[in-house]
Amino acid sequence: MADRQETSLRFLEGTIISRGLLGESVRIVTVVGARPQFIKAAPVSRAVRQRHEEVLVHTGQHYDANLSDVFFDALDLPRPDYNLGVGSGSHAWQTGEMMKGLERVLDQEKPDFVLVYGDTNSTLAGALVASKVPLPVGHVEAGLRAYNRVYPEEINRIIVDDVSALLLCPTPTAVDNLRREGITRGVHLVGDVMYDVALANREAAKARDIGRRLNLRDGEYLLVTLHRPSNVEDRATLGRIVEALLRSGREVVFPVHPRTRKSLRAFGLWDSLQAKATLIEPVDYLDFTALLMSAAKVVTDSGGVQKEAYFFGVPCVTLREETEWMETVSGGWNLLAGTKTEDILNALDRPRPSGETSNAFGDGRAAEKIAHLLDTFA
Repeated sequence: MADRQETSLRFLEGTIISRGLLGESVRIVTVVGARPQFIKAAPVSRAVRQRHEEVLVHTGQHYDANLSDVFFDALDLPRPDYNLGVGSGSHAWQTGEMMKGLERVLDQEKPDFVLVYGDTNSTLAGALVASKVPLPVGHVEAGLRAYNRVYPEEINRIIVDDVSALLLCPTPTAVDNLRREGITRGVHLVGDVMYDVALANREAAKARDIGRRLNLRDGEYLLVTLHRPSNVEDRATLGRIVEALLRSGREVVFPVHPRTRKSLRAFGLWDSLQAKATLIEPVDYLDFTALLMSAAKVVTDSGGVQKEAYFFGVPCVTLREETEWMETVSGGWNLLAGTKTEDILNALDRPRPSGETSNAFGDGRAAEKIAHLLDTFA
């Protein structure tokens, strides 16, 4: 693994330096495709475009307007130069279609560098196509590990880190994870770009009136997000989660992912949940942040939402057995409850943590640091 990384780094040095681009404008193709990546790319894109040329490619992995367009609008993310429109499908089909489209884009645009985010199939496709051109890859959110290869995201993280030349880590834990795998060169601790976004948009989110429109009382409801196939595409698992929500005795606000909506209806769970919970369409970043900041607790299976809850000091119950964001677990802010009804209810009954959250995710200047590394990396 380390040897392959050395080869990738030597290629980067031999290409960018020989072209005389070090310290000058670099042509970067950025690949995004899902809600968390739109959030992460917004501050990085602004910082990068101050000194470099960026071509933004949307794979179409999230194609519903409420999971895509609203994030470009709310976060002032530049409209993509390409939208591959891949849509949903099996992991193999989706990744293959993305790779075919990205290969055409790279052939046409002839960039110097490819930047990818996170751990989705869009991330994997971008990194694989770039490494085969070959072009150097930068990975934002490098080094995350849940240490469970059942999750497709875990496989994506490992592969993308292995082929990346510039590994942009959000936390010290991520740096340590890479070191244990023998990856040390090209590794930089920059902080978490989602923390950048949270700090920059906190006041704008507070000004949103979605809580009033939904008739919610601050600090008295559960905010729920649920989308992982392992949780929503299995009837028994989804049924246990819904039972916990219905038995919680709490007001529930649930922006429903399209995949989850389909399963709730197919499994006959929609009507009983709708009778006791406020089920709404997915909302944009600012509305979601407003809902999160005013919630009593968050219930989620999303990695990004675990962090967002932690940023704003909102207790989180995660419907998974492990997390790639162990920093959020410290102090009891994030409880890993799994998907058994009683375990979820026990986690919901735990009192609010008495301590403060830490600053494990940086200083809110991750995007600026990433842009600087693209200026000076050799």
